[in-house]
Amino acid sequence: MRSVLAIPAFRRLWLVTAGSATGEWLSLLALSALATQLASGYQAQSFALGGVVATKLLPALLLGPLAGALADKFDRRHVMVVCDVLRFGLFISIPLVGSLVWLFVAVFLIELCAMFWIPAKDAAVPNLLRRPEQVETANQLALVVTYGVAVLAASGLFTALSSAGAAFGGDAGETATLHVALALTGVAYLVMAVTVGFFIPEISGRATERREQAPGVLALLRDGFRFVAGTPLVRGLVAGIVGAFAAGGTVVGSATLYAASLGGGNAAYGILFAAVFVGLALGMAVAPGMARRIPHNRLFGAAIVAAGAALVLVALAPHLFVAITAVALVGGFAGIAFLTGLTIIGTEVADDVRGRVVAFVQSIVRLTLLGSMALVPLVVGLVSAQRVELLGRAFLVDGTRIVMLAGGLVAAVVGTVAYRQMNDRRTEPMLPDLLAALRRGVPRTGSGVLVAVEGGPAEETAEQAALLAARLREAGHAVVELDDSGRDRERWEAAVREAALGGARAQVLAAAAVRADLVERVIRPALAQGAVVVVDRFLAGLVQYGVAAAEVEPRELDSLVLWATGRLRPDVSVLLDRDGSGTTAPSLPGEEHMRVQRLLTRMAAAEPHRYVVVDAAGPASVVAERVWAGLAPMLPSPGAASAPVVAP
Repeated sequence: MRSVLAIPAFRRLWLVTAGSATGEWLSLLALSALATQLASGYQAQSFALGGVVATKLLPALLLGPLAGALADKFDRRHVMVVCDVLRFGLFISIPLVGSLVWLFVAVFLIELCAMFWIPAKDAAVPNLLRRPEQVETANQLALVVTYGVAVLAASGLFTALSSAGAAFGGDAGETATLHVALALTGVAYLVMAVTVGFFIPEISGRATERREQAPGVLALLRDGFRFVAGTPLVRGLVAGIVGAFAAGGTVVGSATLYAASLGGGNAAYGILFAAVFVGLALGMAVAPGMARRIPHNRLFGAAIVAAGAALVLVALAPHLFVAITAVALVGGFAGIAFLTGLTIIGTEVADDVRGRVVAFVQSIVRLTLLGSMALVPLVVGLVSAQRVELLGRAFLVDGTRIVMLAGGLVAAVVGTVAYRQMNDRRTEPMLPDLLAALRRGVPRTGSGVLVAVEGGPAEETAEQAALLAARLREAGHAVVELDDSGRDRERWEAAVREAALGGARAQVLAAAAVRADLVERVIRPALAQGAVVVVDRFLAGLVQYGVAAAEVEPRELDSLVLWATGRLRPDVSVLLDRDGSGTTAPSLPGEEHMRVQRLLTRMAAAEPHRYVVVDAAGPASVVAERVWAGLAPMLPSPGAASAPVVAP
């Protein structure tokens, strides 16, 4: 997080995001309260309160995709500045006009500005960062400030202003306080417009002339819909978002009646409501750690299935304590899915279409969450309480539990669909991935970087690893170079010869033992000291021995690799590619070579942000230049304080 916040452009945009989120939450509280004051009568006040939420929902329903197309068509910085200036004027106008009708119109226009502002901001974030793996941390920081810090700051400020107004001016003072809150929000948006316009020019991203050459808005909309519908990764992402936030909206929308069914009142409702957002924050906090053990494309769908299962547990909870825990789990898994989904968009969706995808996903989030919050109470009323007989005894089941049970099952099904759409290993069950995400390997320490050279014959990968290590030293990095052609290769082959009498499986186990020793004795200590560790065939060696031993199943081989490495994974792997298709040069004969190809390319396809695929055709020096060109943007700056590191 420190390395991400050290980037000046991102740090300023993050502060702008914090200000925007605080203003949005503060305005929601102030507008809801002001709408009830401008209406007379209980029914009118209820209509006014619901009207604020419905009005905020309309822009996402009508113009979400158009906002994303404009974010891709025009300069994103200009879009953000114009939207913030318009929001400033609209917030100032609400207390000046003092009409309920104008309040609804202004809320609609403010939310419309937000629909254009959000995709422009989110699509610009990856362009401000230095390395692809920083996208997840950047999203984590943005979501924590939006759904954590901003909520607390806005509620605290609103409470303080309301208390002051009630103490000094009665009803008139409360109304004046609401006007002050709206005016403060408007001024905050004006400050943010100045900040974005004059101090974060990097948001503009692509050159203006390139944007002017882009197709028209209608063509951008058409291409965006084609991209979403025709890309399995994004299609699964959208399906999963619907499932995750439908589960969260079901909890929030029925929390009041559900708390009553548990024998609690408003206090229980407040605790359940808070538990959703606490779980959401915790899920976002643990998501990066889980993503280090399971690829994003599989973690996303698995988290949504888990959220659906947790919602089923909410429906069956017999006591308030169990319900609070289960509700927090729903929020936690939804948080994991949301952060993972935004990371997938930031790392795997091209810049020229990213704005439209972000707008589409944000629209889906708002529609699903607010729509479920509006529809769930209606469905609960239609279902009502049902009498169920079980083991000769009659039970009265509250309508909220039936709806939650159905919602959990639907979310689980939708999550499974998303998992199948986005998963590169469709024939394998989901449960091993879930268990892998929960298991922890040996903790990794230090700020070192592990680089693996994979894919080619042993001689070629060893040569490229040596050339890469020399280039890193020239660039000022502290480097530890490991290759399987020296002493460790001799130990490896000796161990395999000794185990040969035990058969093919014994050879694979012996090779895994040598790899485990190398990881514990050399690699982890070097990483702990902050070195860049270059390893020749970190995974391919074990894969090759496992493939040569036909008795070893692919799943057993995966488990063996995880065990031998202590779940240590390269930060980036260079995959030497002979024909540009992601396949590697032959190092084994016939069918064995094809199996190695499939295993390595499957790994690269599952996590493209961790792999640099390099054309290995041509002289070694030319290939080395290609390796450096692909790898350099993914490496940290050389540490000036790093001491030389010597391998044990």
